[in-house]
Amino acid sequence: MEIEIRRLEARDTVVMAAVFTAIGWDKPVAQYERYLREQEQGDRVVLVAFVENVFAGYLNVVWQPEYPPFRKTDIPEIQDFNVLPQFRRQGIGTRLMESAERLAAARSFIVGIGVGMTADYGAAQRLYVLRGYVPDGRGLVSGNKPLVYGEQVTVNDGLVLHFTKRLAD
Repeated sequence: MEIEIRRLEARDTVVMAAVFTAIGWDKPVAQYERYLREQEQGDRVVLVAFVENVFAGYLNVVWQPEYPPFRKTDIPEIQDFNVLPQFRRQGIGTRLMESAERLAAARSFIVGIGVGMTADYGAAQRLYVLRGYVPDGRGLVSGNKPLVYGEQVTVNDGLVLHFTKRLAD
């Protein structure tokens, strides 16, 4: 199986949006066009994976993330990591993560990642731990705002636990 990992190109945006629309996910072409602009400006790198020339997944490396502890300490963050269901458990996510970690290592000794807290994110939670990511010790956040004991929140994609991984010494 031939897996190609490369940076997002303009020709990819429509393909990506169409594939996610076909599986019922709300990821419009405008999102990928914005990612492409931000990549061209140097704010992020979008890595895309293709298997035998068929789009399989992507992730972003964001150099100045919105999560305050990462932003304050210049920790790049891996964001919006998605592998299409039919391509999971074939090493594609691992290849994307390896590529992202190499990119991040050129700028930082640490890389961060956030993961949702619902069962939908269970596979990602396991993958990150198995790859050596550990919680950053700041607890849950909702919309990048730290939660405090007794606070009530809506459980959605914005309920996140952040992790970090040391890349080099």
